[in-house]
Amino acid sequence: MSRGFGGFPGGNMQGLLQQAQKMQKDMQRAQAEVEGLEVEGSAGGGAVKFRVNGKNEVLDVTIAPEAIDPSDVEMLQDMVRLAANDALSKIRVQTEEKLSKVTGGMKVPGLF
Repeated sequence: MSRGFGGFPGGNMQGLLQQAQKMQKDMQRAQAEVEGLEVEGSAGGGAVKFRVNGKNEVLDVTIAPEAIDPSDVEMLQDMVRLAANDALSKIRVQTEEKLSKVTGGMKVPGLF
């Protein structure tokens, strides 16, 4: 294979720059979409629910009155932890799906 300008095959450095700029715009668009995502995680059959967004911010926490048992605080704590982890896991999966469309499935450090 012949090498063109600057060691790039075919010497198409301009094409490479345009491709990089397009990828950057696509990534910015995907990141904005990710920030707008919202998911809900739950535990205890829906007794505890967490809603989080793509920025990993907790938007809402709902605890059903029947989940509150003063004699078993540990169970409520476990349900809160499980619901939060469920929501964060779901948002992570959706984030990876959106961003992998731009990166072609390549894992880019710091993105997800």
